[in-house]
Amino acid sequence: MRQPLENPFYYLDNFQQVLAWVGLHHGDLLDDEERGFIDRFGQLPQASRALLVRMIMRKGQLFRASKLRYAEIGCPRAAARALVALGWVDAAPLLDISQLFGLLKKDECILALGLTAASGVRKAELLGAMADGQHDPRPLAQWHPALDDEVFELRIDPLCERLRLMFFGNIHQDWSEFVLADLGIYRYEQVAFAPTSRAFASREDVDAYLRLHRCRERFEAGDSLDEVLAQIPPSAYPNEWLENRRGKLLLSVARQYERDGELRRALGLYAGIRYPGARQRHIRVLELGGETEAALQLALLALAAPKSEAEAQQVQRMLPRLRRSLGQTPPRREPAAEVERINLQLPQPTLGICVEQVVLEHLSCADAPVFYVENTLLNSLLGLLCWEAIFAPLPGAFFHPFHAAPADLARADFYSRRAEAFEACLQSLQDGSYGERIRRRYREKFGIQSQFVSWTLLDETLLELALDCLPATHLDACFRRILLDVPNHRSGLPDLIQFWPCERRYRMIEVKGPGDRLQDNQKRWLAHARRHEIPVAVCYVQWAGASP
Repeated sequence: MRQPLENPFYYLDNFQQVLAWVGLHHGDLLDDEERGFIDRFGQLPQASRALLVRMIMRKGQLFRASKLRYAEIGCPRAAARALVALGWVDAAPLLDISQLFGLLKKDECILALGLTAASGVRKAELLGAMADGQHDPRPLAQWHPALDDEVFELRIDPLCERLRLMFFGNIHQDWSEFVLADLGIYRYEQVAFAPTSRAFASREDVDAYLRLHRCRERFEAGDSLDEVLAQIPPSAYPNEWLENRRGKLLLSVARQYERDGELRRALGLYAGIRYPGARQRHIRVLELGGETEAALQLALLALAAPKSEAEAQQVQRMLPRLRRSLGQTPPRREPAAEVERINLQLPQPTLGICVEQVVLEHLSCADAPVFYVENTLLNSLLGLLCWEAIFAPLPGAFFHPFHAAPADLARADFYSRRAEAFEACLQSLQDGSYGERIRRRYREKFGIQSQFVSWTLLDETLLELALDCLPATHLDACFRRILLDVPNHRSGLPDLIQFWPCERRYRMIEVKGPGDRLQDNQKRWLAHARRHEIPVAVCYVQWAGASP
């Protein structure tokens, strides 16, 4: 059982750390309001500061005072007075009927609206029945004069979101990172970085990130595509990282236009998007629109200089169809390399048992144990071997204490920026020192967050079997492929691995249940394995007694 944090104001200390960090590293990007907030926050009474942080860290912007009771803060109404005086909190916000129902219990809503008891009606049904009526927004005291409570509205949520973004460099990490670290649930590699290392170079970059985030929220909420598109900047950002985010969002919008049958709108977007995957969609939409010759020419350009293995694979699949449509004879394709095939007919498992587990139990024995590893084993070994290169303190890679990977992990130049450091690590595969290097990092770094290493899967038994049975040449071939395109190549690996310790050999096994087929990224890994003589098999399972 973990002990609670000894400092009851731990969350306040964490928030003040963020403010100090942002003030130090991003001071030149702050406007007068943001600087004023940081300065005035430290001058408030401790209870007021603590209450504000509690509200910031909770979901939503409306809070009942009676729900903000914390022993270390005391009376929330008293603590809120200084916040109301600064305009950071509104103690009498206008509430529409939906907000009222979100804050009050059902019986309180009934009293507020002067209704008779409705014991058989759910709160949501009651709201639905009342939503059609004329109920102007009003403060809680006017909705329910007899209720001894107040509602506080947090008025600085956008400002706090901006400060959080400047600290983390993204919008998905939140204040819980501090709590998890304080409790020892998460531990992070401590990377030394210069004061100049930060997520954003200019205020315009912060504005651009938030603008794209709002557009993404609207898109995912199902807003009009035309309206969303009108809010996305039409010109490319000079910042590669932001341009990557813009391209990804535009690709999502174009894909939705395509699904909606608006091919001309999709085509216009695809033509200007550099984000991976846009060019093959462009070819496909040209084909769908009857522009087969243009589709073929673009496909040939893509095949001559593919942006990725995935693009080359997709284009090679399109070319024969395009050529046939134009009356051309497609060139003969080389047959794919044969991969060992395992056919099994097994009893169907009980509900909740996956097909991979069934195959694992069927194939595993004392002399040849089988482990479920999928994408985790090889990535973990790579992460341990190249720990220093991955966590090298390069500019723009680390800028706060909660990084599980460099901020530029998904960028095309991730490897090239660290080429010398990676080569130094990979050299140990040539001189035979890699085993001890990996074991040492395993002991020293165990439990520290890394997007490469799966600590829950990689126990010492699996680690020793892997180091004993996987040849260094195979590890080198796999590691270099992953590093070539980390976002795409660290997935698609086979589900299982089987070891023969006495013979110091192994094989990887991709499992396919009834009706399941190989995915494209799996096919690419299988082809890579065959090129490098890495033992791999595909196991096709049929359930005994099931209809074929």
